[in-house]
Amino acid sequence: MPGPLAGVKVLDFSTTFSGPYCTLQLADLGADIVKIEAPGGDITRALGTSREPGMGSVFLACNRGKSSFVLDLKDESSCEVIDSLIESADAIVHNMRPSAAEKLGIGPDRALGVNPRLVHLAITGYDASGPYGRRPAYDDTIQAMSGLAWLQGLHGGEPTYVASAVVDKVTGLSAAMALIAALYAAERTGMGQAVEVPMFETMVGFNLTEQWGGRAFVPALGDTGYARLRSTYRRPYRTKDGVISALVYHEGHWRRFLDAVGKGHLLELDEFRSATARNDNIDELYRLLAEELATRTTDEWLELFERIDVPVARVKSLDELFDDEHLKAVDFFHEVGDGADRYLTTRPAFRFSATPVADPPDMRTPDRLGEGEAHARSWAAIPPEGL
Repeated sequence: MPGPLAGVKVLDFSTTFSGPYCTLQLADLGADIVKIEAPGGDITRALGTSREPGMGSVFLACNRGKSSFVLDLKDESSCEVIDSLIESADAIVHNMRPSAAEKLGIGPDRALGVNPRLVHLAITGYDASGPYGRRPAYDDTIQAMSGLAWLQGLHGGEPTYVASAVVDKVTGLSAAMALIAALYAAERTGMGQAVEVPMFETMVGFNLTEQWGGRAFVPALGDTGYARLRSTYRRPYRTKDGVISALVYHEGHWRRFLDAVGKGHLLELDEFRSATARNDNIDELYRLLAEELATRTTDEWLELFERIDVPVARVKSLDELFDDEHLKAVDFFHEVGDGADRYLTTRPAFRFSATPVADPPDMRTPDRLGEGEAHARSWAAIPPEGL
């Protein structure tokens, strides 16, 4: 595989979303990923739509470019094979609780004892040093614990979940960044290390970024909050014949929009004159925006906003994305595989000028359970009778 991580070997002991999403980023960047699966396989093999058992759409999305190797970590006879793989690896990724990883022989102390240059990365629910450290965690529980479900419920009256595994994916991206940084340090120093990426702390920092409000100061100047993002009127708006997203954000946007609808004088009022004043009175401005957008058609507003250079977009369903003109123009969706084993996938969004990643036609489709065993054994020089 080409890419900036070509030649990097990663052992992936993770399941479901956060770990596989982390190692998907690494695979797309060219790393050689050996995915260790229990005899029953990753649970996501059975999730979503499937054409054949064990190849569900959720599994396909997160596991392209990885070699599947089936090992029963609870079977002591697997220890020799695992140690051989660890000796040959640059990194390990798992998303088990620390106690489970230790019990199965892939905890940081043992792994680094086998290979001192190894980067051992554990995605956990909570920082292991805290009172929540032993708790199980999933996307939904962390959405609840981190304040995200509460934020989502501000307008509907009840806390609600984002309709996406956003915690797993944000944590997976953070884990990939942390692992690449640790690999860079190992390259410079010759020393490996254990890295922990907890879901809870990752999402608390993520959610608070723009929401600190008065709690950013000591002593606190008030509660958390960012008025614009919490406004009841911040939403896609109804036009005469549809729904659009229009982001009238900074002073230039507001001036051009209000001038276009004959209300430019409003910016001379004290409550709208400065960015601070507009943020404090954002409900009134957004209410005005909603009322104005209801007076014209979607096409009329798209033309106007594009002409005055204010961000605007149609509200699209996921299914509509497959016909999006921009995504078609940049060749974002691709068919991969051969014959009956053809799948639709996305290419990596990032571009590298000197170390380009694999073109979609050259992407490896996700392995069936155990299909990558030969590659994994050659990777670690394990003979076929190794088990």
